Amino acid sequence: MNVGNHTVAVLFFIAASFISNGQNKTIDSLERSSKTQKDDTNKVNTFNELALQFLRMNDYENSEQNANNALSLGAKLNFKKGQAIAYRMKGYSTPTLEVTLHYFDSSIQFAKESKDLSVIYYSYLVKGQICRSNEKFNDALHSFLEAVKLAELLKNKNNTAYAYMEVGGVYLKLGNTKELLRNYEIALKLFSELNAHAEVALCYLGIGDDFYNKTDYDSAEYYLKKGLLNVDRPGANAITAFTPDQIKGFLLLDMGKVMEMKGAMENNRDNANKLYVESEKNYLAARLLGEEDRNVFLLPEAYLGLGSLYLKQKKISDSKRFLDSAFQMFNERQSKEGLKQSYLNYSTYDSIVGNFKKAYEDHKLYMQYFKEIKEDSNIRKAAQLEDQFEYDKREAIAKAEREKKDADIRRVRNLQYSAIAIVLLVAIFFYWISLQRQKAKTRIEEAYSDLKSTQQQLIQSEKMASLGELTAGIAHEIQNPLNFVNNFSEVNKELIGELVDEVDKGHGDEAKQIAADIKENSEKINHHGKRADAIVKGMLQHSRVNAGQKEPTDINALCDEYLRLAYHGLRAKDKSFNAEVKTDFDDSVGKINIIPQDIGRVILNLINNAFYAVSEKKKQADNGYEPTVTVATAKENGKIEVKVKDNGNGIPLSVVDKIFQPFFTTKPTGQGTGLGLSLAYDIVKAHGGEIKVETKEGEGSEFIVVLHAPGVFI
Repeated sequence: MNVGNHTVAVLFFIAASFISNGQNKTIDSLERSSKTQKDDTNKVNTFNELALQFLRMNDYENSEQNANNALSLGAKLNFKKGQAIAYRMKGYSTPTLEVTLHYFDSSIQFAKESKDLSVIYYSYLVKGQICRSNEKFNDALHSFLEAVKLAELLKNKNNTAYAYMEVGGVYLKLGNTKELLRNYEIALKLFSELNAHAEVALCYLGIGDDFYNKTDYDSAEYYLKKGLLNVDRPGANAITAFTPDQIKGFLLLDMGKVMEMKGAMENNRDNANKLYVESEKNYLAARLLGEEDRNVFLLPEAYLGLGSLYLKQKKISDSKRFLDSAFQMFNERQSKEGLKQSYLNYSTYDSIVGNFKKAYEDHKLYMQYFKEIKEDSNIRKAAQLEDQFEYDKREAIAKAEREKKDADIRRVRNLQYSAIAIVLLVAIFFYWISLQRQKAKTRIEEAYSDLKSTQQQLIQSEKMASLGELTAGIAHEIQNPLNFVNNFSEVNKELIGELVDEVDKGHGDEAKQIAADIKENSEKINHHGKRADAIVKGMLQHSRVNAGQKEPTDINALCDEYLRLAYHGLRAKDKSFNAEVKTDFDDSVGKINIIPQDIGRVILNLINNAFYAVSEKKKQADNGYEPTVTVATAKENGKIEVKVKDNGNGIPLSVVDKIFQPFFTTKPTGQGTGLGLSLAYDIVKAHGGEIKVETKEGEGSEFIVVLHAPGVFI
């Protein structure tokens, strides 16, 4: 659940409330007025109000026509404010984002020419809302920050609070808790001074959502409760387009989700049931509020929450009823996220009732939507990175141009002064001019260097964003093997009861068949449990924040230590394992300034992979094959190299370019997560080094870790 989605749902109505200024004229009376009014600014305002009223009726054609009338008359009268509002109206009526943003940029331009700070504020605010709803977060943040500055210039406490809340909403979407809290705290202070309790509740909803997204359910519960206390306070009439009941509905919905998750994590059954009861109470209250005004965003979420909760409580028929209601509404809205979650719950439901074929089909549909959403997200993130790059480039170029312009202005001014100076001062002046030109050139070069650096950072950010997306996907998929574990455990429980009955009846053959089914289910439970455990451990390694410090380390001793550790570890698991181990350590290497536990992890991973390679080849080769692993160090051209070589089967050329990608593995399913080499690659890069591989199919591979020498201690 995300407060950003709530805001998007009513984006137009928020903006409309700003434009209408509380007026409630009917379309008929406005049209009559437009026919009798003179061609003045009042008539422009009437056309804009008509455009707004038609927008509220979803009559985009008439809305655009009246906006065009306002633009035409506004241009004739040179009425910039009216033109700014008209362009804003046209922005609402267009079907494409590109055209919409073009109209809003025009609205901002005319608003600036009108010098009416209030109009400029609203134009920036609504543009920010549109950019945020389309996940153009950098542009949204820029627009909202401009709105903050304008609201503060206007000394309008309400508008200032609202703009800060919108900035916090963008940071919620970006997952930046620190900035989110800072901006929401400002908005909370201002809304509290205005006694705008509903908006206070809305801020607490955003903060609670952020902690929920980060699985800090206790903190989420704390802030959601504060939101509910405020929305129920006397006089909590919302000054935005949200009604107190709408805000309360989303608070109750999120509280239901928090209680459900806390119940699912509770080991004590009685405590879990109490939390489930509290979750149901909140879901039902949210459902009631959603049904009162047929809130198409709140209601299906409440139905889905009840369906999910009742599955956990084994209320099968109630669960199916609510899941069907949620599915129908999500389908009407074509909500991919809602349909994805519906199919995931359907899969669990069908497994519980024993319809495993249907469960499989539902899970396939869930995965289809999951992949589509992930692909959409990747496209949006790539576009966001491109937007960020273009934005930073424009800022860098603008900065360079401003500095060059300032330098030129100073040069011209000093040239004017030089006309009345003596020869000596003229000579000094031209010397000064030369220095200024050199400084200007240096600043431009620095700006260009900053631009190149920003580009490189964005490329790395895109790579890390891809890794984060993969990690999130795998984490999400952990639920699937856990579902199978739970489902097959339930089935085994029932089968054991049947087994006892058959034994009591003396039906030996039937009892044996049931026992075989129990054994097969237990093997599946064991398989899925081990798979989930392996993925989680690998992911935790990948995401762990390293607090280690660099220190002078004997790289030869480190290699020798991890070589012995790897060999004896494999021998402990498999007594039949044997391999010849060779070392070739360069004594001139000395000590290197590294984080020893991190580089040790890299070396251990490479050695383990080498032992695995020779072990696999030993199983396939004849008795003449001698498994050999060599670990060597060397100092070459001011760089330190650590080499791990094996005489295994080598790496196929078709996959060499993929081996450092997260989750890519050539090992059989269940024997590797594909995170080892990816983790090693990240660690070496963090040390300013590189990792390379040389391989030949059928003959073996050699991995080379290259560390740069500035931190070497002899």
